[in-house]
Amino acid sequence: MIDRFRALTDAHLKCWLDGLPDDALHAPMAYLLGLPAKRVRPILVLMGSHVFGGRPEEVLNEAIGVELFHNFTLMHDDIMDASPLRRGRPTVHEKWNTNIAILSGDALLVKAYGMMGADAAVLAIFNRYALEVCEGQQRDMDFEQRSDVSLAEYKEMIRLKTAVLLSCALRIGACKAGASADDQERIGAFGENLGLAFQLRDDLLDAFGDTQMTGKQQGGDLRNGKKTWLMIRGLELSDRAGDLALRMELEKPLGQRNVQVMLRVLRDLGVDQEAEAEVQRLEKGAFDQLEAIKVPPERKAPLLSMVALLQARSS
Repeated sequence: MIDRFRALTDAHLKCWLDGLPDDALHAPMAYLLGLPAKRVRPILVLMGSHVFGGRPEEVLNEAIGVELFHNFTLMHDDIMDASPLRRGRPTVHEKWNTNIAILSGDALLVKAYGMMGADAAVLAIFNRYALEVCEGQQRDMDFEQRSDVSLAEYKEMIRLKTAVLLSCALRIGACKAGASADDQERIGAFGENLGLAFQLRDDLLDAFGDTQMTGKQQGGDLRNGKKTWLMIRGLELSDRAGDLALRMELEKPLGQRNVQVMLRVLRDLGVDQEAEAEVQRLEKGAFDQLEAIKVPPERKAPLLSMVALLQARSS
């Protein structure tokens, strides 16, 4: 079923891309959307509809709208982060320039709204969550200038920046299929918990994943001093224990930080095990919300398969 939803999404997106004008404004959109991607968010729109008996073919515009918005955020995030690569390819502002990336991203947002505007209820859901994603990005930037970010603040930031768009996708699908307000809340909470678990699992993979599987240097976020769940919790426990090793590594110039020392500290403090337990708690919260939705089990099966794929990923 996931393969069917992915095929429907890919085919509809290809038709949309084929209809774009061949000019400087639209070329970056086609480039970014043409990069390899899992399409998790648009597929969740189709799954959200399927759970409540809707036809996936009837929510393809909304699914593509969510994907356009997601890529708008990526295009602008890459500028803000000065990222040279996106999925192994030059970012839009590197391939063209910053002005083109800003303008093309703006146009991509407009096109996302064009996909959502036909249904007032869908548009209201989209407006709420699109603004929250922007709030999450602002908090993320604010945290770069602070040294006192708490776990609660970090969790709220990733909820806004990452998790709510999964919730948005599922709620839009559910809304289009005629789900009740209570069931829309439940499937939205399912997506939010899943998104939080997804981000925390990313943190764990970056620090403790097999580099041959992830394709990334081990502990890149730790070396860069990025405020992840692992770093924040590690510093809290280190300070409480009077262990200065982690802070001493962070005080060194970037190229001189010993990631293996940092990983050892986190393991000794049990931060890795605590993070894994938090992932499992969030995933249980997601399953509990899905269990509360009273529909035939076979309608939930694609969502459960998606969760299993996310749980099993190693990169």
